Amino acid sequence: MNGYDALCVTEPELVTLRAAIREYLAADRAEHGWEPQVDAWLCGADPAFSARLGEAGFLGLTIPKRYGGHELGHLHRYVVTEELLLAGAPVAAHWFADRQVAPSLLSYGTETQREQILPRIAAGRFYSAIGMSEPQAGSDLAAAATRATATDGGWLLNGRKVWTSGAHLAHQIVVLARTSPSDPQHRHAGFSQFLVPADADGVTIEPIVTMDGAHHFNETTFTDVFVADADVLGAIGDGWHQVTAELSFERSGPERILSTAPLLLALLRVLSAQSEVDDHTAAAVGDLVARLLSLRQLSVSVARTLTAGGAAANQAALVKDLGTRFEQESVELAADLMDYVAPVDDRLRSLLLAARLHAPMFTLRGGTNEVLRGVVARGMGLR
Repeated sequence: MNGYDALCVTEPELVTLRAAIREYLAADRAEHGWEPQVDAWLCGADPAFSARLGEAGFLGLTIPKRYGGHELGHLHRYVVTEELLLAGAPVAAHWFADRQVAPSLLSYGTETQREQILPRIAAGRFYSAIGMSEPQAGSDLAAAATRATATDGGWLLNGRKVWTSGAHLAHQIVVLARTSPSDPQHRHAGFSQFLVPADADGVTIEPIVTMDGAHHFNETTFTDVFVADADVLGAIGDGWHQVTAELSFERSGPERILSTAPLLLALLRVLSAQSEVDDHTAAAVGDLVARLLSLRQLSVSVARTLTAGGAAANQAALVKDLGTRFEQESVELAADLMDYVAPVDDRLRSLLLAARLHAPMFTLRGGTNEVLRGVVARGMGLR
């Protein structure tokens, strides 16, 4: 495989898989009537769809067969993820469990944790939220103050997490907490991760409603929540290392490029159907598609690194920075191109409105772009 081929996803088995998921999504939409959504991986929660997707064999692709998965590679999951996002399918219910929790369990979980959780993730019937950010810390996870204190048989968890996407639907929240005192000289030391049932005593989940009146985010408070030793994820004190590896999956995926894809595809279909397209419109479309293809190849290169078992925190941060800035800019690009569409139907207007409302979030979630530039700089040896 030459360098260019490595930036494509054209191996025969992946091409076959792409055709299969496209056919499935077209049939499922025709039968169940869901409409493509902008930012569907955050706002499109449909538990019934997640269960159907699992039953059809399109979830848990990287999970070993002994845990109910399909024992395929990260690139197989990448292909399916791309098609789900392009279709604007309602994937939010299972998204974080399949994207982050499954790889974390495979890397750091106990055998009991894997046996209890992974088959449900593969079936599309287990939902998880991620408890990282805090009100006073934001994207600076090293400033997190949520604390777990050792007690008989486990830990007492106290603190507050914000932007816990989907916590109101989740079965479990994966919480990053301090298990030893903060050391200013070693800010990343002393963290651990815990698997906390969302309905545990002492867990309070309060909605954060966005400007469009939707409820995706939450603020989650933990007050003397008992977490058994059996629900520690990985080793005590290794939380920072574990989270860094987990964030490579979160930051580098096609969702950092394709959140606005349903809007862009709908617009391009309308433009391509017009009898004439002027030079300005053709140039604007060409620029949009060229940027998207370049970003996609960056994202694929990270996926190949992760498939090979390599570390890609730096590259993932770069993809997230460039990709989410493209997503934001694509919204107003689409609005400008609509001036050349006559008439603009209600569906296209609705997608544009949704994209505009969600655009401010693109560069914030998964770590603000400003913080990620610091990650990239440090990874290059700069201080």
